[in-house]
Amino acid sequence: MCTVCGCADTPRFEGALKEKPLPFGHVDAGKGPSQGHGHGHDHGHGHGHGHAHDHAHDHGHGHSHAGHDHPHDHAHPQGHAPAQDHGHPHHAQDHGHGHDHARDHAHGPDHHHYGTGAAGVSVPGLSQARLIEVETSILSKNDALAQGNRRVLKALQVLALNLVSSPGSGKTTLLCETIKALGDAPLAVIEGDQQTSADADRIRHTGARAIQINTGKGCHLDAQMVGHAIDDLMPAPQSYLFIENVGNLVCPAAFDLGEDAKVAILSVTEGEDKPLKYPDMFTAAQVAILNKLDLAPHTDADLDAYEANLLRVNPGLTIFRLSARTGEGMGPWLDWLRGRLADKRAPR
Repeated sequence: MCTVCGCADTPRFEGALKEKPLPFGHVDAGKGPSQGHGHGHDHGHGHGHGHAHDHAHDHGHGHSHAGHDHPHDHAHPQGHAPAQDHGHPHHAQDHGHGHDHARDHAHGPDHHHYGTGAAGVSVPGLSQARLIEVETSILSKNDALAQGNRRVLKALQVLALNLVSSPGSGKTTLLCETIKALGDAPLAVIEGDQQTSADADRIRHTGARAIQINTGKGCHLDAQMVGHAIDDLMPAPQSYLFIENVGNLVCPAAFDLGEDAKVAILSVTEGEDKPLKYPDMFTAAQVAILNKLDLAPHTDADLDAYEANLLRVNPGLTIFRLSARTGEGMGPWLDWLRGRLADKRAPR
């Protein structure tokens, strides 16, 4: 299982629904840790993939990708289940033995204090030091994979955006309308959901290329999944790549996918306090979209309070108010997209 957020499963990719190696940090019950061994696959568009394996030997995979040549560094480290600290089997906290406390003490049955301590979370049987060690290890491996994705996309001058939100914010509708408005601009989409290919089907109805990743019990996409999807999609040079993440305002905040920016989408129906309740996501984002503007007159939504709370969490956010359904406010969002892609295309 993923020791950062607790999710676990083998992602399934649309098409042949081939099972990819388990993402690092995940353990398939009954099979042991993912080995993440290499795959001799030929993509027909000429970039060499250096796959670093986190078990003392490297496997070079020569991938022939005719048409563009760029390095693609994917690390496929060996996943490990976290070792638990044993000592007091019935207590997550150590009493006066010089060990880290898994949680602060509050003498009362209703005080759990989850989220306290240096790790920001409490897990029975794991000290704060061990939690920090495990999370740092997993996220550092994800970051290495994300940097490999980023190098590939940079070489292609692809603008990659990671769309994140809670379920029901209107991500897919916004994406469909954005694709239609961009016209014949080259683009591709990676769709992340726990199950079904419904969203990828909707995207393909616009004429865009899309690949669906079903994460099963997993609650977010990670850089390894996205790296495989990039291989399969083969984004065109100087194009857009939209990554629609699993609907979740918590876990996707921690996982870099190699994108240029996270775009956090909020519906006006969700409540002005969402940025304050889920600050990590909005701190990690560079753009926030306040969607379903057409519903605002029918709710008690305070749009100024939404923006104030967003900027309170992240003063550097670029904020757009729009309705994907009616088209209101779509112009500034589209202008921003075109401007960012133009920046990608500019000679360095």
